[in-house]
Amino acid sequence: MKIFPVLISSLTLLSLNAVGLSQVQAQTQGFEFQNVPVSFSGTGCPPGPVQGVLNGETLSITSSAFEALASSSKGLPKSCNLRISLNIPSGFNVQPISVKYAGFANVPPGGSADLNVKILFQGREVPTTDNPNRTFPAGFSDVWSKDVGIVLNTINACSRPVSSVFGINTTLTARGRTISSIDREAQIRIDTIDTTIGEVLFQIKFEFNPC
Repeated sequence: MKIFPVLISSLTLLSLNAVGLSQVQAQTQGFEFQNVPVSFSGTGCPPGPVQGVLNGETLSITSSAFEALASSSKGLPKSCNLRISLNIPSGFNVQPISVKYAGFANVPPGGSADLNVKILFQGREVPTTDNPNRTFPAGFSDVWSKDVGIVLNTINACSRPVSSVFGINTTLTARGRTISSIDREAQIRIDTIDTTIGEVLFQIKFEFNPC
């Protein structure tokens, strides 16, 4: 199992600066397959390319894993903020339904790890039906997953195109043990949930309904 130094990256999701849905032919079951440019910023974003792929009603974010390792009890949180510009063509109601992500955590005795996620729309935090966060206590060593429902009104583009911004801010913090021990390092990461189109870290589910 691969382990990288330092604390983990934060998810908060993405920045698709131009989804360009107005150039994609809309269908009753969603939008056809297309690549979407993605950008993100923060102190813990992974190196390498990041991309958004819209297929039907699911937007997948591909990138390398967000991972952190800490051997000290003073864990320094790392963050990564992603934004998506949704340019919705006229004639549709669009509603974000859920955000899915998963990973792994390994916490030694005396350590801890935290996952903190905020889902945003137009700069404001969106209520969720499930807790997007999680604390991993000492002794936890296993995979974990989140499928978080979103409480957000429909984006109404029935009469004219609508541009809006959807985002996810994520912070991962790992804390180890300060005393000398073989098993004193804490690890937490957001890992691949789908390899069909690459290393998919996040999946956002939408409903596209013609007016």
